[in-house]
Amino acid sequence: MLVRKGEEDRGNKRNIVHLDLDSFFVSVERLHDRRLNGKPILIGGSGDRGVVASCSYEARQFGIHSAMPMRTARQLCPEALLVRGDFSRYSQKSHEITEIIRENVPLFEKSSIDEFYVDYTGMDQFFGCFKMARELRQKIMQQSGLPISLGLSENKTVSKVATGEAKPNNEKQVPHGEERPFLAPLSVRKIPMIGKQTAHTLFNMGVKRIHTLQGMPAELLESAFGKNGLLIWDKANGIDRSPIIPYTEAKSISSENTFETDTIDTGLLQATLTAMTEQLAGKLRQQQKLASTVAVKIRYSDFDTHTVQQRVPFTAADHMLLPVVKALFQRLYQRRMLIRLIGVRFSGLVHGHYQINLFEDTEERISLYQAMDRINGKYGNKTVCRAVGMQVGRRRFNPFNGKES
Repeated sequence: MLVRKGEEDRGNKRNIVHLDLDSFFVSVERLHDRRLNGKPILIGGSGDRGVVASCSYEARQFGIHSAMPMRTARQLCPEALLVRGDFSRYSQKSHEITEIIRENVPLFEKSSIDEFYVDYTGMDQFFGCFKMARELRQKIMQQSGLPISLGLSENKTVSKVATGEAKPNNEKQVPHGEERPFLAPLSVRKIPMIGKQTAHTLFNMGVKRIHTLQGMPAELLESAFGKNGLLIWDKANGIDRSPIIPYTEAKSISSENTFETDTIDTGLLQATLTAMTEQLAGKLRQQQKLASTVAVKIRYSDFDTHTVQQRVPFTAADHMLLPVVKALFQRLYQRRMLIRLIGVRFSGLVHGHYQINLFEDTEERISLYQAMDRINGKYGNKTVCRAVGMQVGRRRFNPFNGKES
């Protein structure tokens, strides 16, 4: 059997904690309205074509889950209470918890609005890592009023699975060397990178439990799933050397384009704006972030530069951002002089767990954006894009410095 890279590293033990706020949106709403306690709650779009952004554990007992069509959820649980949701409130609460963690741990990663990884490696020489993790969890609950679960193991994958097994509002430690036995009896769907389609393929192969994956040759999974097959084998065997990525808060994301020849071609200008907006919105979704402010910048041929901005509801969706970008450009472009540079910036960023704004969008639109992001992520920018942006070319912008790469 192939020995995967990482097995030989087991002597260098790490201590990685995964923290996940339980039903985060629902829990925040219950802080503001105690009448919601103990009741089945659905958060998301109110229309029949909307989707569930989050739901309470009481609602999950009826088979409801996030991203389910709202009409289906209402059929499964007619007595569920529907809450519109307030993303700015969730973002603020997430920021509060981030600051609590920042003040109490040596190194952490914020992977989404309600999910964190903490690296306690080396701390067990002085303190018990599980004891420190439990104390951190208690502090978060006391100061925020929100329930949170945690898992502790030697890597991110096993810790995340442990958190899932601990939920709701509990904690679980997987001792070093016990990763494979812990994972073995669980469903393959418990492995973080295995989605519905991959699980379906595995089920057709007769693989339902992780222990079956553990006993399979890595080459067999590679032949079935390519490079992802090797990752699946690693994770099934409790191997994950991915590091904790220190958390930093990006304040904005932007793109600028300096034309080779100064132009007054409004068609080219509109196409450039569209292409930049699409790319930046895709980056936001990839980074699981939402923007609350849109700005457009133009520089005339005489280097006279102007910028205008506008607040918008938190979003990372092209169809929400493009009309604002175009309207701002129309407000800004008054001199009818040749333009040297044009730019778009999204700021007021917050972390969003979902690829798009589930409070506003339909099931069909969500599927469209997810498909576009998967294709563009696999084959490169602008593999799928609006036709008007095709003429701009395959420019690649670094969204954090506004320059081409």
